[in-house]
Amino acid sequence: MKEESRNLVLAVVLSAIVLFGWQFLAERYFLPPPPPPPAAEAPAPAVAPSAATDGPLVPEAAIPAPAAPAVGLAPKTVAQALAASPRVPIRTPRLSGSINLVGARIDDLVLTDHRTGLVPNAPPVRLFAPSPGPGAYFAGFGWAGPGAPPADARWTPSGDVLAPGRPLTLSWTSPAGVTFEIRLEVDENFLFTATQRVVNGSGGAVAVRPYGFVNRTGTGPERDAFNLHVGPIAVIDGRLLESDISYDRLRERGPQTFRTTGGWLGITDKYWLAALIPDQKQPLDVRFTHAAEGDRFQTDFVAPAELVAPGAAAESRAHLFAGAKEVDLLNRVRDELGAPLFDRALAWGWFWFIAQPIFRLLSFFHGLFGNWGLAIIGLTLVVRLLLYPIANRQYASMAKLKVFAPKMKEIQERYKDDKVRQQQELMELYRREKINPLAGCLPILLQIPIFYALYKTLLIAIEIRHQPLGLWIRDLSAPDPLTPLNLFGLLPFQPPAVIAVGILPILLGVTMWLQFRLNPTPMDEVQKLVFSWMPWIFMFLMAPFAAGLQLYWIVNNIVSIAQQWWLNRKYASPAPAPSGGK
Repeated sequence: MKEESRNLVLAVVLSAIVLFGWQFLAERYFLPPPPPPPAAEAPAPAVAPSAATDGPLVPEAAIPAPAAPAVGLAPKTVAQALAASPRVPIRTPRLSGSINLVGARIDDLVLTDHRTGLVPNAPPVRLFAPSPGPGAYFAGFGWAGPGAPPADARWTPSGDVLAPGRPLTLSWTSPAGVTFEIRLEVDENFLFTATQRVVNGSGGAVAVRPYGFVNRTGTGPERDAFNLHVGPIAVIDGRLLESDISYDRLRERGPQTFRTTGGWLGITDKYWLAALIPDQKQPLDVRFTHAAEGDRFQTDFVAPAELVAPGAAAESRAHLFAGAKEVDLLNRVRDELGAPLFDRALAWGWFWFIAQPIFRLLSFFHGLFGNWGLAIIGLTLVVRLLLYPIANRQYASMAKLKVFAPKMKEIQERYKDDKVRQQQELMELYRREKINPLAGCLPILLQIPIFYALYKTLLIAIEIRHQPLGLWIRDLSAPDPLTPLNLFGLLPFQPPAVIAVGILPILLGVTMWLQFRLNPTPMDEVQKLVFSWMPWIFMFLMAPFAAGLQLYWIVNNIVSIAQQWWLNRKYASPAPAPSGGK
């Protein structure tokens, strides 16, 4: 019996390592919750910007990486940078901001229905910010080629606002008489459509290459990690690229270039995305680059050259998604624009094929209950129901182990000097009584991908960000905020995450302890010690995780306790010790 018990303990411990052991690495690789994204600012006095040194990298191989603006001339606030250039406002139900008429950049975007925190009057999240200035981040469209608009061209707008149903055309005419137009449209959410048109009013043919770009200064407040990609992202020839074009890779290896037909490219954060979606039937040159001066990153695409005869016109179209990575919106863009794997802009991870259905089930229960915490409870019960046949066999075997423990103990004592005979007798007992000492491993192993998929869902799904359970749990995607170490918030300090054990982790440890109490008592002293300490170790391991994940485990433990209690009553009669060697 000792060998089988050791195997069972080993399986449980290994499963625990797979599930949670890497949490010890979290202090190094999984940073604590990032500081809030930059908030929208009120207007401030203008400060003169630098010249064209803050412009985008025009996608021609001969042009170097983007230069940083002169430090002495850079505005100190976003509001100062906004006031320093002529603009046309953007107004949608979910966005506010403006377009910079110098360079035709979309460099001012605020997500009005997403807040930086849970405190009252928390400001909205700012996605784009102008350059030069703090946290510069912007996108735009243009042309490369002789006579094309320069990065600091002053564009003329056709109206006074860009809004759903109110497109805006920006135009610029070269000295030779070639007119360049960018017709911008925006929907009710976060999708911009740019129709680029060239009208050749000169006396000769012109060759231009339409392009689009996303440019960012710095890497933002979040960090790339093995379980959450943050930074440049693309789908090239149907393949999702993340680590190959990460911030660090671009710093170390320089520009990365690709040729593809269709696909998309951009820069992603945990919850936010700025992505260019070109014509899916057009061949493209795609590039990712980094400029050391100013720590600036850019991803861009350039289409094939178009030769426009005198008096003729040429037109191309592309899209920009700039907003929150909401699951339904990503799926809609994927389907409507044919953007391959656009839903994978959300970092579902290794078990994406499980995580996405789990999110759908959570959304279904949220629609029923109106609360994501109750949705997690509903998900837990469904998972337990699906695993019931397997778990029932597990608990039945464990209950039988408890009932037949005296027989097994007697066999071990009788044949303690003959290990081979001892194992033979134990295996005969298992066969005769239909006991599987390792039955507990399978349900644990089956739940590993489900648990990890739920972990990723709570980590990345903006739909659950800042969503409450009730009472003191105001954000299911964040750890339980109440801990006895600061008298549940009465003392004015916050303990380190690794020891800030909240109420939910304590309940998790207690329910796990109760669950182990119903299991057969291990005969080996080392195993007894492992099982006695495991609940309290997991209590600390789970403390830094999302409250929604802790809730899932607590409910799972409670269901397990009820099932084990019922089966223990079913197999309550102790078995007599064998006689005559049997």
